[in-house]
Amino acid sequence: MDLIDKKYSIILGSQSPRRKELLEGLDIDFEIRVADIVEDFPNDLAIPEVPEFIAKKKLLALKDNAQSNELFICSDTIVVLNNEILGKPQNRMEAEEMLKKLSGNSHVVISGVAMSDSNKEISFSDQTTVTFKALSEFEINYYLDHYKPYDKAGSYGVQEWIGMMGITKMEGSYFTVMGLPIHLVYKELKNW
Repeated sequence: MDLIDKKYSIILGSQSPRRKELLEGLDIDFEIRVADIVEDFPNDLAIPEVPEFIAKKKLLALKDNAQSNELFICSDTIVVLNNEILGKPQNRMEAEEMLKKLSGNSHVVISGVAMSDSNKEISFSDQTTVTFKALSEFEINYYLDHYKPYDKAGSYGVQEWIGMMGITKMEGSYFTVMGLPIHLVYKELKNW
């Protein structure tokens, strides 16, 4: 018996290695297809709605050439500190600035998901509160010297060295912080 019904070809609309790893963890077959979009959003959009909005943009771009048996999963993740979205850093200086802001503070990570086949579309999000210990300048520089967090919102990967040694508390799903609330994706796939 298969965990997920085989009537759909599942498409992950992401080139993130972390999202790929999480979906592989469900022991289902899928392929990756990525649409090149600008990840912008309206200025008046409420911050908690941003990841779902961008996930829907990714989905819309992919659905143009969809087959009737394809089920798409798209996601986006943001890091929010004091009502400011910390996106992906453009360079080392930006990454260092973000990590200094996160140091000794709690922030919220929100992952939004959009799923669709030819008949149905849904979206949802999940959030986790993450607390970092006070990070020394040495620790920040060590992380930036040995890891390249330039494709990660907030300039860090929870599964990397900085998460292992620096995160003191987490309220919510670890996998949401990694970039995909996989427990909710599984629930929706089972009910599709």
